[in-house]
Amino acid sequence: MEPNVGEGMVAVIALLVPIVGSIALFSFLGVAAWSDARRKEREAYYKSEALKKIAESSGEGAKSALELLREEERNSVKRRIEGMKIGGLVTAAVGIGLLALLRGLVHDEPVYLVGLIPLLIGVALLIYPFMLAPKEQG
Repeated sequence: MEPNVGEGMVAVIALLVPIVGSIALFSFLGVAAWSDARRKEREAYYKSEALKKIAESSGEGAKSALELLREEERNSVKRRIEGMKIGGLVTAAVGIGLLALLRGLVHDEPVYLVGLIPLLIGVALLIYPFMLAPKEQG
């Protein structure tokens, strides 16, 4: 008997689609990461050039440039702290959910204690911004 050519083509296509898709996905991710890095580099360059021109213009310009830099640093720290708060809440919620799920699924073994791992990580992420992080002045 002669093998069916159509079945062979279907098998080849079934193999090629995920391969080509993976290559396309990772190529796109590489180009996207590269272009994002270039954009950030350009923004930093233009910002530094503008601040340099403002600082060189006069004494008042230098003061305003320094105040702008301080304000941006405060905003960056505030965003990072808020991100840690959100991350801690989400991770703690995942730990609580995992505790409840595993307790409901397995009654005779203490498997549910695995949920303590993400719960405690979330608690640690919450402790830092509320107790240990440096407080902002002004």
